[in-house]
Amino acid sequence: MNKTLKAVIWIVVAVLVIWAIVSAGGKSASSGPIKVGFIGPMTGDASAIGQNAQAAVQIATDEINAAGGVNGRQVEVVYEDGQCSGAPASSAASKLINVDKVSVILGGACSGETMAFAKAANDAKVPVLSYCSSNPALTDAGDYIFRDYPSDNYQGVFAADYLYNKLGKKNVAVLYSKTDWANGIKPVFEQEFTKLGGQIVADEGFAQNATDVRTSIAKVKAANPDAIYFLGYTNETLVALKQAQEGGLNVSTWLGGDAWGDAKIWSSTGSYANNMMYLLVSSKPSESFIAAMQKKTGSNNINICTPTAYDGMKILAQVMSKAGDDRTAIKNELYNTTYTGGVSTDPIQFDQNGDLKTANYTVYQVKDGASAPLSN
Repeated sequence: MNKTLKAVIWIVVAVLVIWAIVSAGGKSASSGPIKVGFIGPMTGDASAIGQNAQAAVQIATDEINAAGGVNGRQVEVVYEDGQCSGAPASSAASKLINVDKVSVILGGACSGETMAFAKAANDAKVPVLSYCSSNPALTDAGDYIFRDYPSDNYQGVFAADYLYNKLGKKNVAVLYSKTDWANGIKPVFEQEFTKLGGQIVADEGFAQNATDVRTSIAKVKAANPDAIYFLGYTNETLVALKQAQEGGLNVSTWLGGDAWGDAKIWSSTGSYANNMMYLLVSSKPSESFIAAMQKKTGSNNINICTPTAYDGMKILAQVMSKAGDDRTAIKNELYNTTYTGGVSTDPIQFDQNGDLKTANYTVYQVKDGASAPLSN
């Protein structure tokens, strides 16, 4: 065999080997399902929020896959329970990143969930799109951390302005659970309210999932406030409202944070909750989305963060149609995203910190076990 023939053979062999390697690699990277991780409170405090959001994400995923998936590939969501708590959410994210090898994480819901794993995800260069976390600290969580739910820098200012200027309340008591969410929004509210000229007459915190908040309620009652600003998740809200009624805390104006957007709260309380108010990020669920949720869950309830969870999945599909399943490419494309026609905020765009560029809120009022929006 002459040298020329040998050279040709070696070239052919080399080409075949390279082709085999590329084909094998390409098969794992560009065929089969695209994996997306989901983290939310499936159990425990705020479980109704997490389960409702999960249903919305699955509806969005089914619609994406029925339309051909992302560039011909189906989307597979791996659901993990963050329990509205740091440690479970951190473990869930570690599994999604290191075991499931997801391309992106949709979540968490509670701020404590997302804050617990944001650094690890950012260090691993795994993009995160939270559909519900609002703590202002997430603004600086890293280049790979995004959210299609607004920072509480917006909500705290809106709540202070609404109580002081719209309702004319000058002396406010703050009742709050000691969570990352409440600890994020509370200082924003208090700073803005005092800047407007108001006074914080009581500032009482209690543990998440507390079963006895009577001492805090007694202190609030003694302070004789014009209004109460309440920041708590579902379980502690139900406890606090029951014990406030028993303790004779008869303050006519209550304004809650957006965690009060869980319909379970109002279906479980009596007339004592009538006329209480809370804030929700403004959204515009379509008739088709409402019908799909009713069919999926058997209920008409669309909880806080459910529209943003649905839109979050649709945003990721739009992004991955351009970026593929490469994590860094997904991150880069998120910064360039303009998403319109969804069921939450419209349009959705992210600033240089991965936060929403704009936010709007609606005030809801409770009446006889249900709530409805007020005209602001």
